[in-house]
Amino acid sequence: MKLRRPSLPYIAWMVVFTLIPILLIGFYAFTDSNGAFSLEAFGKAFGYMNVFANSLWIAFISTLICLVLAYPLGYIISRQKQSTQNILTMLIMIPMWMNFLLRIYAWVTLLQNNGPIDTMLSFIGIHTNLLGNRGAVILGMVYEYLPFMILPLYTVMSKIDNRLVEAAQDLGANKSEVMGKVIFPLSVPGIISGVTMVFVPSASTFLVSQYLGGTNDIMIGDVIDKIFWSDHNTGSAIALVLMVSIFAFLIILNFFGDEEAIS
Repeated sequence: MKLRRPSLPYIAWMVVFTLIPILLIGFYAFTDSNGAFSLEAFGKAFGYMNVFANSLWIAFISTLICLVLAYPLGYIISRQKQSTQNILTMLIMIPMWMNFLLRIYAWVTLLQNNGPIDTMLSFIGIHTNLLGNRGAVILGMVYEYLPFMILPLYTVMSKIDNRLVEAAQDLGANKSEVMGKVIFPLSVPGIISGVTMVFVPSASTFLVSQYLGGTNDIMIGDVIDKIFWSDHNTGSAIALVLMVSIFAFLIILNFFGDEEAIS
């Protein structure tokens, strides 16, 4: 099959910035410091399984919260007139224009002791540490990735033919039945897309837990970031295990999506 010229830059980009890095990670993961074949790096990598499990759990909770918040928001936006939809989607996207690290710093400022939120809570007699715990990490993750859940859901819901809703209502379906038997099944592709776009970066992210979390909330991305430069092999092995786990998650997610489509 002949390749069209417009596709060549894309292919070159994928080879240089995706394929080659993955091959290098695989090479380092299966070799030792001398370049000889070895599985020693995987033995060290599995020593971080508690951090790995913690990362997946935080990513799961963050994704679930994003879905619970984003689903009604996506539905509400999709039911508005086009001009209002454009304004609301723009408001959702504006925070994404700001640098990722700056947004984390903003939450550090808001949550720190004697910060704005702590001061307001102290005024009504509530004294607690808002920073340096798992709740702060999940809050930061939800804030960072919520738009990635809202936009796919809104896109899918806005394409649902309103005549299907009207037909269900004409047949006697109430609002909850319309939502459960018409809107929800047709919005499953948006759910799958949103969950993928939130869970994958949440599981592999770093910096969020460094700035908002405590010592027990370290993420696997932070571990890779810290040890990779001193130990390429172990860092690559951890990254490869994470990559395979996420890939398996995506396969399972798409399987359920296919089942929903068939039914």
